[in-house]
Amino acid sequence: MKKILFICNENAGRSQMAEALANSYGRGFLHSHSGGSTPAARINHVVVQAMKEKGIDISQNEPKSFELFDLNEFDIIITLCAEGVCPVVIGKEERNWNIEDPKGREIEKVRLIRDGIEKKVLELVDEIKEKKKSQF
Repeated sequence: MKKILFICNENAGRSQMAEALANSYGRGFLHSHSGGSTPAARINHVVVQAMKEKGIDISQNEPKSFELFDLNEFDIIITLCAEGVCPVVIGKEERNWNIEDPKGREIEKVRLIRDGIEKKVLELVDEIKEKKKSQF
């Protein structure tokens, strides 16, 4: 089972969406978590609404610091910051998806951000599936 950590600034939008989508699409062969460098007090309510439209309820999730995790436990660490303020994690397979922050955006824009994250998550899921197949 591959372990993925998604990191953004507040863990209130992008990384929460990525975690939920990855756990949904990767059920059975990957497990993901998320955290932020400066966690917000609560999840962005517009992000919660956008995820509910996909049948995923993240309303009970709470923002948390990525520092709560042992980074060595993760196979891949993905930052989603477009602002250039995401932390750098040395010695891990790190990727940056450069996703716009949904904070303060209207639902229409948050849907576009969600759909962009979903596309990246599906590509990641396919990549992991292919690597798993080639190991046998």
